[in-house]
Amino acid sequence: MLNSKLEQDYGEDPLAVRETDKYQEEYVKSFVEKWDELIDWDGRAEAEGHFFIDKLRELGVKKVLDVATGTGFHSVALLEAGFQVTSADGSPVMLAKAFENARKRGHILRTIHADWRWLNRDVHDLYDAVICLGNSFTHLHDEKDRRKALAEYYATLRHDGILILDQRNYDALLDKQVKPTHKYYYCGDNVTAEPEHVDESLARFKYTFGDKSEFHLNMFPLRKAYMQRLLREVGFQRVTTYGDFKETYRESEPDFFIHVAEKSYQTGEGDE
Repeated sequence: MLNSKLEQDYGEDPLAVRETDKYQEEYVKSFVEKWDELIDWDGRAEAEGHFFIDKLRELGVKKVLDVATGTGFHSVALLEAGFQVTSADGSPVMLAKAFENARKRGHILRTIHADWRWLNRDVHDLYDAVICLGNSFTHLHDEKDRRKALAEYYATLRHDGILILDQRNYDALLDKQVKPTHKYYYCGDNVTAEPEHVDESLARFKYTFGDKSEFHLNMFPLRKAYMQRLLREVGFQRVTTYGDFKETYRESEPDFFIHVAEKSYQTGEGDE
């Protein structure tokens, strides 16, 4: 029993593991304990600047639901910027680590253990914004799971609310074999996050730490246009996509895309 909590298990064929519910087993305690070495809170804060804080303020947001809290980086940053924050995650191990990290920084997180597909079963409130960051949405391997989760996000937003969701640039990995630069999102020294296998329905990443320990995540490689279409089909009226925190990114391949989806009804809709 102890061993199962410390080590990941993908069975005899790791590339065959393409189920949404697997993520809860992937975030074993030993991996979560090292996650902040990968993130490097100070490095991440410097790389992001005030992008999310400025964007939320610009759109008049005060109350935020962080549905992919992880170890708490964005929840804490938003609390310190004066937002009201509720922190949710599907992994109880991650939530516990987030609570511990926030407490060390003088904050008490309001945490909710919730599966996105049934988010409103556990979250009984309305928010100005939902954020789903850290490439977390790619844990959903099934089309119906992705649609259900987005519908749940939509339902917990006020009539003029916004969703901010990010993802890796899987188009670059799939089409051009461009490997991530590790520049913006994973800023830790002596830590690597590299694709071990990529096909149209699986991106298997290997995470290697300074002590030579290795962990994996099996994710669904979301294409940018597909993600934009899903957001529109769920009901979001306007979707603006940024590359590595910049609205104009076409000169190079960004590591990450950030979608800002607005719920407010407009007579004309469009994408950027």
